[in-house]
Amino acid sequence: MRGKSGVSPALTRNGVPLPGGEPDHPHRACLQLLSWLAGKGSPSMRRRLLTVALLCVVSLSAPSTASATHNPADAAAGWLARQLVDGDHVEVDFGGVKYPDQGATIDAVFAFAAARASDDHTDRAIAWLARPEIAAGYLGTDGESYAGAHAKLLLAAQVTGKNPAAFAGVDLPAGLRGLLTPSGRFSDRSAFGDFSNAFTQSLALLALDRTSAGAPAAAVDFLVGTQCPDGGFPLSFGVTPCVSDVDSTALVTQALRATGKNLDAQEGLTWLTGVQAANGGFGVGTAAPNANSTGLAGQALRSGGRLLAAAKAKSFLRGLQVGCTAPAGNRGAIAYDASGFDPSTAGRATAQGVLGLAGVGLANLHAGGRHDAPVLTCP
Repeated sequence: MRGKSGVSPALTRNGVPLPGGEPDHPHRACLQLLSWLAGKGSPSMRRRLLTVALLCVVSLSAPSTASATHNPADAAAGWLARQLVDGDHVEVDFGGVKYPDQGATIDAVFAFAAARASDDHTDRAIAWLARPEIAAGYLGTDGESYAGAHAKLLLAAQVTGKNPAAFAGVDLPAGLRGLLTPSGRFSDRSAFGDFSNAFTQSLALLALDRTSAGAPAAAVDFLVGTQCPDGGFPLSFGVTPCVSDVDSTALVTQALRATGKNLDAQEGLTWLTGVQAANGGFGVGTAAPNANSTGLAGQALRSGGRLLAAAKAKSFLRGLQVGCTAPAGNRGAIAYDASGFDPSTAGRATAQGVLGLAGVGLANLHAGGRHDAPVLTCP
């Protein structure tokens, strides 16, 4: 989602020793089994055991086939799954150097859950996020502690059915609650300043509302108090004049509905419908509509009961989806805007666009569904 992605330049797959070393490659494991079995037991027993081992090799060598789909959300989730590095995470490029992007990886997990597709990749992504060195690089180290990262990772753990109190060796709910200030704002503890914003606060409320203790009332009241006079919500807190923001309002309304502030949420949804473009899209400020803002707004509208506006947003997103006339490798992706497919922006645009296509709110998001990464059906 928009904002800091939690990139940790010092952490790479091969730059950090893994506990217990790298796992053995499955094919190599099968071949080792073959070698070991060749000298064991009677000839008849060896033949039976070797047959089992050979089946192991054959099954791993057989190419996996993804099912075809007409469903736009499924097709988008399938394309997104195939972009994951090593099948389990997103990377970002800074100056020609690639770094793991935990925040964007969580966006992909949310997209898979919303579409109820690519669930195998959900499992692999959350396992990657649960690696202690990966989680630590996102949450903060050496005295640093980031509220947005705690909230987003906590919600990801909950969506995927993991124990958030022992995720990557961290008690995520306790860590997030520890960043609650007396004002009710969840704030970063950092030498670089406090970058918490409406996304941070909304994700924190959505995640903590799923816990037995619930979301702190002071935190809910703080978020309500940030509402602009026109009914929308700003990205940054304490800025004058108050300027409503599409992406922020989409997240805030979902958090407020989840925590019992439906009237305030409905005012935000009304503001969203008022700034929706004629083609169904949403943009940032006066900018042209884009898939990211439209995906978030469409999700909020659909889960908030604004069905006509949500349908218009979905139609806009479908118009940005790459179809059968494009190269096969791009089909199913969602372009950022009307300028067309751009690999540098399509990943995040697709992840957030899926939310608008599926329409499942963050408060009701749960992983599951089809295991494969579907491909768009083409003639």
